[in-house]
Amino acid sequence: MLVFNRFVVADEEAFVPRAHAALGALAEAPGYLRGELTRSLDEPQSWCLVTEWEHVGAYRRALSRFDVKITATPLLAESLFEPTAYETLATAAPGAQVEVRSSDRAV
Repeated sequence: MLVFNRFVVADEEAFVPRAHAALGALAEAPGYLRGELTRSLDEPQSWCLVTEWEHVGAYRRALSRFDVKITATPLLAESLFEPTAYETLATAAPGAQVEVRSSDRAV
């Protein structure tokens, strides 16, 4: 599962340390696989905090952790109001066939 939190950043010097702290808090949670803080090459005020999780339950449980509530949640609340959580339905490693996954989404 991937989570994309996009930000429009006016004050990079204030934003970056907070984003690093949020990423660090999320990285301590069980089920966290990886994370990245990225910035647009074309629009330097556009940033994205991308995290990958084992499954949606791991991500939701991470959000309830005390350190995440204190460190990450205030930053995440400043992200653009748009969908953030996406389930992976197909993957392809370099030179490999596409692997299709079933949805965990309740219908």
